[in-house]
Amino acid sequence: MAGTTETGLPRGFRGAEQGWPELRRIPRPPHRLPLLGDVLGADRHRPLQDSLRLGRELGPIFRRRAFGHEFVFVWGPRLVADLADETRFAKHVGLGVANLRPVAGDGLFTAYNHEPNWQLAHDVLAPGFSREAMQGYHRTMLAVAGRLTDRWDSMLAAGSTVDVPGDMTRLTLETIARTGFGHDFGSFERDRPHPFVTAMVGTLTYAQRLNSVPGPLAPLLLRAAARRNAADTAALDRTVDELVAARRRSGGGEGDLLDRMLATEHPVTGEKLSLQNVRKQVITFLVAGHETTSGALSFALYHLARHPEIAARARAEVDRVWGGAPQPRYDQVARLRHVRRVLDESLRLWPTAPAFAREARQDTVLAGEHPMRRGAWALVLTPMLHRAPEVWGEDADRFDPDRFATASVRSRPPHTYKPFGTGARACIGRQFALHEATLVLGLLLRRYELHLDPGYRLTVAERLTLMPEGLRLRLERRSPAAADGGSGAGRPVRRAGD
Repeated sequence: MAGTTETGLPRGFRGAEQGWPELRRIPRPPHRLPLLGDVLGADRHRPLQDSLRLGRELGPIFRRRAFGHEFVFVWGPRLVADLADETRFAKHVGLGVANLRPVAGDGLFTAYNHEPNWQLAHDVLAPGFSREAMQGYHRTMLAVAGRLTDRWDSMLAAGSTVDVPGDMTRLTLETIARTGFGHDFGSFERDRPHPFVTAMVGTLTYAQRLNSVPGPLAPLLLRAAARRNAADTAALDRTVDELVAARRRSGGGEGDLLDRMLATEHPVTGEKLSLQNVRKQVITFLVAGHETTSGALSFALYHLARHPEIAARARAEVDRVWGGAPQPRYDQVARLRHVRRVLDESLRLWPTAPAFAREARQDTVLAGEHPMRRGAWALVLTPMLHRAPEVWGEDADRFDPDRFATASVRSRPPHTYKPFGTGARACIGRQFALHEATLVLGLLLRRYELHLDPGYRLTVAERLTLMPEGLRLRLERRSPAAADGGSGAGRPVRRAGD
């Protein structure tokens, strides 16, 4: 490894063998091959779910070896709580996240801790997620959701099922593009995904594939994929550059995130984001601002369709809280407490950003057991943390929104629910995503009955983020009396797919 970073840590990849002095004490899979490592039975298409399987077998901390490097995985609640200590640990940019740096550079998600643009962008953009800002976004979220229901109404009228992941991706891309950047991708007017989405999926998939081959052999083994990834990256850059150029020509928008990026000075230093960094921040928000939320909505709709009794309870809450108002007010969304619990429970079982890495700020001992040198890191497997039986019970795989009732939440130890990461580098857009998703679930529950094909079995696709694969739903339009807060006695009037 050549040179060091400004923090004094070695540049490039740091395997666990460099940072964990007592690595041999950590369990590993039993059948290890020379040179290749722990690859027997590995699923390179679903590496996260493969690691979850090993976590169940090996316990709350384990290691794997692949292509000459050791990796440490953690999911035990006591260990994760210690890793959440910001005085001793910080975000580690590694594995798939580091592979995204050619796309997102020093954007908020992919910046190294020592890079100044992270703090600058965070301080400049944080007011864009205040309560006042969120109230302004609410109107646009409603407008985009209206385009979704128009699409679903037309699919219902044609007797067709709806493509849940595809339509949730359309919805969330348009929402972040319009609220943050005043741009309309026209996603609902397209039969196929917008080219930006296609390029984004390509870069995420390539970033994950890079983890499945030895680093020195990647240029050879992934030559064609690397060319496609370069074209995808160029397409993302071109789309964003055109968006930024149009805004600069217009002289400004309505004070959205892009205006903040281009014009706002840091409140202390007076510094502004460079145009190059603006590009990286826009890509970061467009990708992270819609990819994870679309997955969360898709999983939530799957669970609602699979558990009609839970959907009925949530629907009754929407009818009661929103009443006959044509559109809910901003403050009425937060009052959908059971709907929010459905969302939280969906994110517990399948957090769409399913892992985060933490590195030691100085030499330390993790949970009093495992020595770590400065710069040593571990990957937290969030779906396993969210299934820890000592926290969530022996039925942790069961979908139960009441786990997030107020009394239950207060009784749980801290740092046991982490769908948005942890610490200073946790997701800046968390409240944006939760408001958008709760609003959309309320609107869909108010309007439709949701039906799952009895033969569907949940398959989780991985592209750094998680998404239910091949999920389609049949719809029934609720009667106007029920959907508008009436007695609920009216029956559904039509089922898509009949």
